[in-house]
Amino acid sequence: MGMSKSWNCFGYPLSIFFIVVNEFCERFSYYGMRALLILYFSRFLGWDDNLSTAIYHTFVALCYLTPILGALIADSWLGKFKTIVSLSIVYTIGQVVTAVSSITDLTDFNHDGTPNNLSVHVALSMIGLALIALGTGGIKPCVSAFGGDQFEEGQEKQRNRFFSIFYLAINAGSLLSTIITPILRVQQCGIHSKQACYPLAFGVPAALMAVSLIVFVIGSGMYKKFQPQGNVMAKVVKCIGFAVKNRFRHRSKAFPKREHWLDWAREKYDERLISQIKMVTRVMFLYIPLPMFWALFDQQGSRWTLQATTMSGKIGLIEIQPDQMQTVNAILIVIMVPIMDAVVYPLIAKCGFNFTSLKKMVVGMFLASMAFVLAAIVQVEIDKTLPVFPKQNEVQVKVLNIGNSNMTVFFPGKEVIYPQMTQTNGFMTFDGDKLININISSPGSPATPVTSNFEQGHRHTLLVWAPNHYRVVKDGLNQKPEKGENGIRFINSFDESFNITMGEKVYVDVTSHNASEYQFFSSGAKHFKISSTKQIPQHCANDFRPPSLEFGSAFTYVIRREDTGCPELHVFEDISPNTVNMALQIPQYFLLTCGEVVFSITGLEFSYSQAPSNMKSVLQAGWLLTVAIGNIIVLIIAGAGQISEQWAEYILFAALLLAVCVIFAIMARFYTYINPAEIEAQFDNEDEKKNLEKMNIYSTTAPVSQTQM
Repeated sequence: MGMSKSWNCFGYPLSIFFIVVNEFCERFSYYGMRALLILYFSRFLGWDDNLSTAIYHTFVALCYLTPILGALIADSWLGKFKTIVSLSIVYTIGQVVTAVSSITDLTDFNHDGTPNNLSVHVALSMIGLALIALGTGGIKPCVSAFGGDQFEEGQEKQRNRFFSIFYLAINAGSLLSTIITPILRVQQCGIHSKQACYPLAFGVPAALMAVSLIVFVIGSGMYKKFQPQGNVMAKVVKCIGFAVKNRFRHRSKAFPKREHWLDWAREKYDERLISQIKMVTRVMFLYIPLPMFWALFDQQGSRWTLQATTMSGKIGLIEIQPDQMQTVNAILIVIMVPIMDAVVYPLIAKCGFNFTSLKKMVVGMFLASMAFVLAAIVQVEIDKTLPVFPKQNEVQVKVLNIGNSNMTVFFPGKEVIYPQMTQTNGFMTFDGDKLININISSPGSPATPVTSNFEQGHRHTLLVWAPNHYRVVKDGLNQKPEKGENGIRFINSFDESFNITMGEKVYVDVTSHNASEYQFFSSGAKHFKISSTKQIPQHCANDFRPPSLEFGSAFTYVIRREDTGCPELHVFEDISPNTVNMALQIPQYFLLTCGEVVFSITGLEFSYSQAPSNMKSVLQAGWLLTVAIGNIIVLIIAGAGQISEQWAEYILFAALLLAVCVIFAIMARFYTYINPAEIEAQFDNEDEKKNLEKMNIYSTTAPVSQTQM
């Protein structure tokens, strides 16, 4: 104990730096691995989207439920230091097992580049993930509480600053890993066959976790370590149970009331334990409304990213993909935490306003709910620009003339003339229940009725090219393309089929006077080649460069024969590109991030400062539990089905959080802040007096200082 005083640096205990570096490496490792999981499940293990998403969310929820376990081990059995070390070892093993599970050559006996025995890989990766969930969750509540333990009485200011730096390390780690890990994934590696390098991308987090563990152990000599005080949680549960039973036994009017329901445990338990449990239950009670904040906060990964896919990613000269918008949150945190600490809070204090922890949390909730109001406004703007897709009972049709003569098409109630290589402006919507009566004709030939089943709820393209020659194609696009990509399909107006290679993708066997399926490309300039056997003369140019693609559009590329016999390209728009700029999401990210900085850091620090010394980890775990429940709320709401209008869902969430915010503000009014150390010191002094009286030694020496606990 005597040693720890001398290791100081800028007025902070030196040991803090080891703890912050450890946290940075651990978060880099965790987020780096998490960024890969969905892709690993779907591409390597070959699972479908639903299974991948379900397993992924289960894993994330587990990572927030295991803290309870870690806290119990730390506060009742091993102490925080040993818990962090032993669970970090478990964690590192989990990372290594996961990395090994992604090595193709493990079961690829015939060297063809695909594993022969997938179940080995699945089993290994599940074992690895279970170990990781136990590790990352188990050390989470201990690391932050262990950091708080390093400060002396009277260092509250530095301790609060520590929780900010700690949070900064978390986000710096996650920011760097979301940038670096995808770069590692696209590297090629393998002994017998080259492919995407999952072992490297999983291996780097594993190595970092090992570094994190080593850094933490190096600082061992400097830490203040408190011994765990027996099985705290068992005592707490028994004491609460006894109080409830006892209160129930004495429920008649004959017995005098007691000030607090826990006072009914007095007969069996000492005052100190009862007062400690009161501290914990009062804070836990305050936590009840908090999951609602996390329910909104966690949607930036899902709902807000989906919103970004319907927007245009051209911001100035740079182009960003929808899933990169999430990094805005981490970048803003790295900027906002220092600003809040160094500028905003001091200013508020100068104005004479006492900005207590709970007031900060109320403000944080309010800001998050306003962020969702902004998201709703942006959504309304986007909805104005979205194309109208057919409802369940409707059919949409457009005509595309790919022939060499004018064609007349008779719809119910109107006729339209299509010159060669033209299409309907937009889609025409029909009621699917009525028989759609369409006829086509061209100059000097009789009308031909279109006999085809139009599938309800879908878009169709009617290709026409010669008297009584037509084909109905079902488009298969009922929404904007996912992830902000662009759908491209080819139509062949030659007399025989050919293959087309565009970027990485191949359209195999595009048949005569027919349309291929859509394939999807990210934004930017693309070019394609036609590989045909005999029809196209040798001298023809074969490198086509269509206009550069933007975000969320769909096009039909018609390949038509010129008089020279060479192919030429005609571009038709099916779905117009996104027009609302992604930069419009920045204000909502900014508000949510400010809310997070005010709410989350304060919550960590409040949970620590209001907890009795033997239950610091337990309350940190309670705080993390609110995050887990928030995650679960999202899963339930998302599963319960959609409100048809997305903006209305955002407004609903904002209103819910606002209501919760008001309730929380009222609860916070009745909370009185305490200093657990002082209360415990009073009990120590009373114990001291009792002991002295028992021994009948009225010594004149001052009682031993109790600060060392």
